[in-house]
Amino acid sequence: MKEQKPSLLGPSFLSVQLACCCGSAGCSLCCDCCPRIRQSLSTRFMYALYFILVVGLCCIMMSTTVAHKMKEHIPFFEEMCKGIKAGDTCEKLVGYSAVYRVCFGMACFFFIFCLLTLKINNSKSCRAHIHNGFWFFKLLLLGAMCSGAFFIPDQDTFLNAWRYVGAIGGFLFIGIQLLLLVEFAHKWNKNWTAGTASNKLWYASLALVTLIMYSVATGGLVSMAVFYTQKDGCMENKILLGVNGGLCLLISLVAISPSVQNRQPHSGLLQSGVISCYVTYLTFSALSSKPAEVVLDEHGKNITICVPNFGQDLYKDENLVTILGTGLLIGCILYSCLTSTTRSSSDALQGRYAAPELEIARCCFCFSPGGEDTEEQQPGKKGPRVIYDEKKGTVYIYSYFHFVFFLASLYVMMTVTNWFNYESANMESFFSGSWSIFWVKMASCWICVLLYLWTLVAPLCCPTRQFSV
Repeated sequence: MKEQKPSLLGPSFLSVQLACCCGSAGCSLCCDCCPRIRQSLSTRFMYALYFILVVGLCCIMMSTTVAHKMKEHIPFFEEMCKGIKAGDTCEKLVGYSAVYRVCFGMACFFFIFCLLTLKINNSKSCRAHIHNGFWFFKLLLLGAMCSGAFFIPDQDTFLNAWRYVGAIGGFLFIGIQLLLLVEFAHKWNKNWTAGTASNKLWYASLALVTLIMYSVATGGLVSMAVFYTQKDGCMENKILLGVNGGLCLLISLVAISPSVQNRQPHSGLLQSGVISCYVTYLTFSALSSKPAEVVLDEHGKNITICVPNFGQDLYKDENLVTILGTGLLIGCILYSCLTSTTRSSSDALQGRYAAPELEIARCCFCFSPGGEDTEEQQPGKKGPRVIYDEKKGTVYIYSYFHFVFFLASLYVMMTVTNWFNYESANMESFFSGSWSIFWVKMASCWICVLLYLWTLVAPLCCPTRQFSV
């Protein structure tokens, strides 16, 4: 007799689904066809998925196109809006105030888990099981907190106060990313320099990468000087390009100065090349975010100056620009969150570094060379293909992970609502230029340079203190 297959509605299937929603593994891990995945990675993936869902909802709330389409195609739209007391046209569910409320719920969600997961050192405790599982209930909690923010009394006072909290959190998120970038540059140079003792080819690798970095930075600044300036006018762009180019030259000279080399032998042009590339990128991003300048030509027609001619046609399709820009924004924020929540990153922010003599030169120096303590499923057993890589200790710091996502929630709130130009903000005009975004990016650029300069001159200013960079 043939073995009868279990029904899709049978008790075994329902128990598997219940385990996915309430157990210690993500829902995707309950499928045999899924590849093997580490428990720590699957947990971070699930939280990132929740983050994407809320950010996508915020983008929809800020889109005038979506609001008009819903009004046109949803039957009895106005009656439904009045029934849920959201206004005649659901104006309480769209715009910057709605985004503030939704991001308030998401920020509270991650802040609560930040407090809940403080000082967790292994994945066997009760709090660790809550962090690594119960995904269905977490989704309900997140939805309830985002919805409950719409019922906060005295909305005007709440929005004004929450705006300042969001600005502080957004700048803290930017600051963490800049600190980690400076740490990354020093770590890269230190790791590859450690390999020169045993293999001189690492000198060639350092020289090649440094040359590439400076070529990209120089080429980027020259290209911006060609496309974002003109012979007459564009004085602001010329000044900013000159200042940022001068800062790149300054940090390069300071990095190889004899006084800095005596205190920090590992300091070199590779770090300053990485920072110069990032300064070039932020300068380009800032100039791209700058509102267009319109002047009259000799024929009395309005023309746009100080922007590339080939880029003006790209902004004609607002929907395409909005979709691509939103996807890029979410991707960059997620990348920043996930890369800044590793244990090495959190240790770097606290000033804890590996001893120089323990450095092992590797091309992929960001990843740990050692094996991880894993407990894989036995070949003969059926079930989720999970690798338990936190048997003896956590791979990352749970509370710090949630704190970074808490700050990212505030950063998203301020970015999507155009920072301090929130009243006229919408997704369709978000990528066409804003002075708030322009100055935030330029300030980030200068703060990054100052942070790197401080890591170079701090040992000279405080000779009695030990610095590990």
